[in-house]
Amino acid sequence: MNKPNLSKIDISKHLSVKKGFSVLTSKKLINDLIKIFCINIKNKNFNLKNIGSFKLIHKKERLGRNPKTKKKFLITARKTISFISSKNLSKKLN
Repeated sequence: MNKPNLSKIDISKHLSVKKGFSVLTSKKLINDLIKIFCINIKNKNFNLKNIGSFKLIHKKERLGRNPKTKKKFLITARKTISFISSKNLSKKLN
């Protein structure tokens, strides 16, 4: 499982092999976990102990420019997510 990009299917298959669940059950677990993350992130900050914290950021509307054609256009307001890893996770990775 050393792929640079993982899909939900890859994670589901790995979970089913490791824990003995069916792929369908693993898929449902992953989808439920993502729903829980989304619901909690919408309520501002979401902290996972010993992993890190997710933060909802509101970006304002701004003027952008295509670097190739130099044409200007409006970038709409949107929400993004910021992730800051915990010190424990950083220590394990280093």
